[in-house]
Amino acid sequence: MIIDIHGHYTTAPKALEDWRKRQVDNLATPELGPKVSELKISDDELIDTIESNQLRLMKERGADLTIFSPRASFMAHHIGDFNTSSTWSAICNELCYRVAQLFPDNFIGAAMLPQSPGVDPASCIPELEKCVNDYGFVGINLNPDPSGGHWTSPPLSDKQWYPIYEKMVEYDIPAMIHVSTSCNCAFHTTGAHYLNADTTAFMQCLTSDLFKDFPTLKFVIPHGGGAVPYHWGRFRGLAQELKKPLLKDHLLNNIFFDTCVYHQPGIDLLTRVIPVENVLFASEMIGAVRGIDPETGHYYDDTKRYIEAANLTADERHQIYEGNARRVYSRLDAALKAKGK
Repeated sequence: MIIDIHGHYTTAPKALEDWRKRQVDNLATPELGPKVSELKISDDELIDTIESNQLRLMKERGADLTIFSPRASFMAHHIGDFNTSSTWSAICNELCYRVAQLFPDNFIGAAMLPQSPGVDPASCIPELEKCVNDYGFVGINLNPDPSGGHWTSPPLSDKQWYPIYEKMVEYDIPAMIHVSTSCNCAFHTTGAHYLNADTTAFMQCLTSDLFKDFPTLKFVIPHGGGAVPYHWGRFRGLAQELKKPLLKDHLLNNIFFDTCVYHQPGIDLLTRVIPVENVLFASEMIGAVRGIDPETGHYYDDTKRYIEAANLTADERHQIYEGNARRVYSRLDAALKAKGK
């Protein structure tokens, strides 16, 4: 089985974007903004957007199941206040739930949280609980920078985040550390802000003792870990200078990396530097990089091709494609076992 742990609903019907625009246009006068009940998206519309996009590509590329969450760049936690984010998150999560209900063998949900700058992260817990308990979601996306590129929140090791971590441990769900749109013109959203955040999150964990407080907490750092694998020697050296344990003991029981790396040398480096048990298959298809690589003639985000071409054993490929995902996302494993898979 091939499990893609990093999928976003980037092809949602245009009615969703139109509703959001009306919400944003009326931030100062929310009473004039759209009501949730005004958003009308039929099952047929959802089916069409999925069958002609994500599901079509999954079949063409050989993937079986995608962990599916709302579009990352649309989270935009910096827009409006907590009520804005709360309403928007609930809408987006429900759409992913509906997709998973319509295609139960191909999609399962991960939740967007209603984060807002300066607001206690504990405010997100009701939405998290709903998505796990009512929707059967198997993970969450956690934005370490809800300010949108200005980094006004404390590091992930700060105790303000602990209520979220306590709930993650209770439910045994991982968090993908995923920022959203950058509103800082110095940081391009997908080319800089995403990769900056991946690297920053890893370093925040390295300099702390977070996993002593939460030994079973699990983070997935996407996009191949940003700069982390490429500069593994630097991080090892910094940990040594800070008198931290070896990285394999300090972080790698809790931190995992996905394969959203869009060229063969990048995947080759990732799988040589990072232990295979810490690498999970992902593509983020129809996401940040959608074009065809002129050097190969294949889509950049067809990451399965890179795994197949990497110097890996059959057992190592199985770990990356399925085994690691089932271990890290224990609720996914339980859902699959309930179906006899």
